[in-house]
Amino acid sequence: MDLTPYGKLLITLGLVVAVIGVLSAYGGKIPWIGRLPGDILFKGRYGTVYFPLATCVVISILISLVLFFFRNR
Repeated sequence: MDLTPYGKLLITLGLVVAVIGVLSAYGGKIPWIGRLPGDILFKGRYGTVYFPLATCVVISILISLVLFFFRNR
């Protein structure tokens, strides 16, 4: 089956959107998302600031691996 580059792009974008949808729907039920060592949380008197650095790195690595495998096939 020969797909055009646009077809591959649309399939990849659809998979990324589907993964984002699943994570947003069930993200609260996955205990490690947002609570990894390296995520920074500042609680002050007037508010809270949260930087999910480690979570972003893990998600970036996973997305890079998925795109690497789709690109080489």
